[in-house]
Amino acid sequence: MTLLEEAKIKLSQIVESQNWAYNEKVMIVSARDLTPEEAIGKPDRDDYPLLTGKEVMMEARLRDGIGQAFTDQPGHFEGTLSDVLQLPLDTNFRRAVFVATLNAIMRSLQQLEATVHCKDKEPALCAQELPAYIQKKYGRPKIAFVGLQPALIEALNNAAFELKVTDLNPDNIGQIRCGVRIEDAALNSQHARWADIVLSTGSVLVNDTYHELQQGKPVIYYGVTAAGLAKLFNFPRVCFCGH
Repeated sequence: MTLLEEAKIKLSQIVESQNWAYNEKVMIVSARDLTPEEAIGKPDRDDYPLLTGKEVMMEARLRDGIGQAFTDQPGHFEGTLSDVLQLPLDTNFRRAVFVATLNAIMRSLQQLEATVHCKDKEPALCAQELPAYIQKKYGRPKIAFVGLQPALIEALNNAAFELKVTDLNPDNIGQIRCGVRIEDAALNSQHARWADIVLSTGSVLVNDTYHELQQGKPVIYYGVTAAGLAKLFNFPRVCFCGH
């Protein structure tokens, strides 16, 4: 059973505990991919994946809850909560719909915060928070960083942390970005063994490659995608400026 399949069972139990009727009109889930400006606004740099066209942000709404998740398969979904819980988790699009919906439901129930991506100047402010947070909790660790999040990488590199960075996008692999060479995500396990801690995009939870990072070192997830999954499975997460 994958992590998302486990999450689906846990989410069904949460919904049942609220006595929500799965098929009521009030339980309509509306999910769509956002434009770059809707997702991240106008930040002070143009190299975020949301701006380069390789990834989009899926946003789901249920009642007063809003949840988001990164995906490389954009699309639109509208249906009942029952429809979401019956979706086969066999494509990146469907997985993103489920994860964004999970985040929206748990936000609606006030069980978590920071389910909506930060915008404009906030990504830079988030990055400024990270080095001090890492140093306070872990000292001066070697860091395996998974996913090209340029502001976070640059902040850690400028603070003289020893980094190894991986990404799935072939356009980034082998390139020097933010002062660091970007390597293939196939090296995730190797990097996690080398490192003292791992900082990872929540996308590894969605595509079920997170187990590669479990090499006996602390794994901390960053961003909005991991919000609900981190809460359900008690994974550490940082998202300093999310909404």
